[in-house]
Amino acid sequence: MLGAGLLPLGVLLFGALTDRLDANPIEHITHSTGKWAIRLLLLSLAVRPAQRWLGWSWALPLRRTLGLLAFTYACLHFLTWLVLDQFFDWEAILEDVAERRYITMGFAAFLCLVPLAITSTRSWIRRLGRRWISLHRLVYAAAVFAVIHYLWQVKADWLPPAIHAAILAALLAARFRFRTRPVSVAQSPGGS
Repeated sequence: MLGAGLLPLGVLLFGALTDRLDANPIEHITHSTGKWAIRLLLLSLAVRPAQRWLGWSWALPLRRTLGLLAFTYACLHFLTWLVLDQFFDWEAILEDVAERRYITMGFAAFLCLVPLAITSTRSWIRRLGRRWISLHRLVYAAAVFAVIHYLWQVKADWLPPAIHAAILAALLAARFRFRTRPVSVAQSPGGS
């Protein structure tokens, strides 16, 4: 899974090294890493519904890998903007975050992902106990912020971000359905 998740990065690096990116390579890298961050984040959210509806228990261990891959691409997306686009111009960066709403949403999504990546290890899971589950619900906020960031950033072709938004809406509806569904006797811990 890790190799497959890093394949888009390899393609991007190859394109950069062989000068085969778009006319604006910084924009190409920024958009590509951002899209892959969202795709992988949505895939990580799709694992639980796939397990529950399709019986794909084998996919559960992939959630952490998919989440960390999403964070990797989000870091690359953020660093491309920070270093190559803004050149560490902190005044311009703070102004962008404060005044450009799509950047505000992207920054919020990134900030939500940071503690999730940091606390993704077994030792953090043990250390935080039940609080780990509460903390990791931030993934839903991160996904919402990321999709809004994508929607607000697009100037012309609304279809790709709209598809991502529809997928997220379906995943959130599935999550809500599982959270509010009454427990049957067969599902309860004491049921037969």
